[in-house]
Amino acid sequence: MTEQNILDLQKIVGNEDCYSDKAHLTAYCYDATKDRKYPECVVFPHNEEEVSKVLKYCNTHKIPIVPRGAGSGFTGGALAIEGGVVLALEKHMNKILEIDMENMVARVQPGVVNMQLQKAVEAVGLFYPPDPASEHYSTLGGNVSENAGGMRAAKYGITKDFVMALRAVLPNGDIICAGKKTIKDVAGYNIAGILIASEGTLAVITEITLKLLSKPKYKQSAMGIFPSIQAAMNAVYKTMASGITPVAMEFLDNLSIKAVEEKFHKGLPTDAGAILITEVDGNLPEEIAYQITKIEEKFYENGATQFIKATNEQEAADLWFARKNASPSITIYGSKKLNEDITVPRSKLPELLEKIQQVSQKYGVVIPCFGHTGDGNVHTNVMVDGSNPEELKKGHKAIEEIFKITIDLGGTLSGEHGIGISKAPFMNLAFTQEEMNLFRSIKKAFDPNNILNPGKMAL
Repeated sequence: MTEQNILDLQKIVGNEDCYSDKAHLTAYCYDATKDRKYPECVVFPHNEEEVSKVLKYCNTHKIPIVPRGAGSGFTGGALAIEGGVVLALEKHMNKILEIDMENMVARVQPGVVNMQLQKAVEAVGLFYPPDPASEHYSTLGGNVSENAGGMRAAKYGITKDFVMALRAVLPNGDIICAGKKTIKDVAGYNIAGILIASEGTLAVITEITLKLLSKPKYKQSAMGIFPSIQAAMNAVYKTMASGITPVAMEFLDNLSIKAVEEKFHKGLPTDAGAILITEVDGNLPEEIAYQITKIEEKFYENGATQFIKATNEQEAADLWFARKNASPSITIYGSKKLNEDITVPRSKLPELLEKIQQVSQKYGVVIPCFGHTGDGNVHTNVMVDGSNPEELKKGHKAIEEIFKITIDLGGTLSGEHGIGISKAPFMNLAFTQEEMNLFRSIKKAFDPNNILNPGKMAL
């Protein structure tokens, strides 16, 4: 970028919202991957009109532009790998525009933090279920762009299941509206569906209309302790097949249990092969009791040695502590975590985790696993010494083999983290050349000059 480019962009958004100084470029050069790719400019648009003007300018001058929310992604999706402009949407475009009680929808700008919306709608008796682990800081624009999931996905689904409409700006500056506030809409192509999980490569989302639900009146959590990971995985899909759909069904393997216990001393069963933590909700106490009893029955049928029911909010928080603190705890096994979020059909979970153990032994690396087994989404964490090139090499080989196993079992490379740059080299494992060509054709139709988040998703 030239100095004139910076001056021109300042004319669009103002001098106080366009920066090229070292401090701003450093602040916006990384995400949760810890990789660093420096932009040449950071722009903070105030509204949709300014987004349109910035995109039109960058398109005319062939300047790469990367939309960004909170930068909490794990695959490098918000990194400016070709320089150019980071379009930071969290500073000004962060308002809840409407909570429509009659139609049970919310209209929000992309910079609204997930938890901010959850709290706002719960205050009026409504409910927005998608709850990624980053819910306290990730933005809804980022959630849509990555199709974020969360612990409640087992019952309620993921972000895509709640997006009704999007307003977005195309790379040439055109403003479009995709979808409607209506429950039914089969007029035209599902453009909103294409923009969801597109990782900012097709358009810049400027407004989101989200479906809301009525907030359930009651909920209860419980934990099952199992002698082996296979027993726990069998309990997962047999519970789900029994007619009970828990809000969440989360698991930790033995390595994860030991790590949390070593770090926090919570009295966890370190001799257990795995634990399952579950939650149910409903509008009648009898409904809650029935669900918990049925889950307890299925857990014991599949080898559980203990079933612990929370009787109040504090006990529920204690049960969930291990799962919510698993990720930072497993760093006891290595300074660098190569974490992936592979997903398979639920019935394939026992086979997947058995094969991951085999990969661990083959490469001599520790691979603690935990995650959302209610929807088949497992977080695999290959732990290595980040300062040892040989260990890193072994770790990446292990990851590639795990990806191949996942695809062979009918699974996918990512359940919620997206592809970005981290998983781009593995896209050919999951898609045929014809399918990749179709993706690239869609990208070209939206963005013929390839200015919008270039280099992501192997496009």
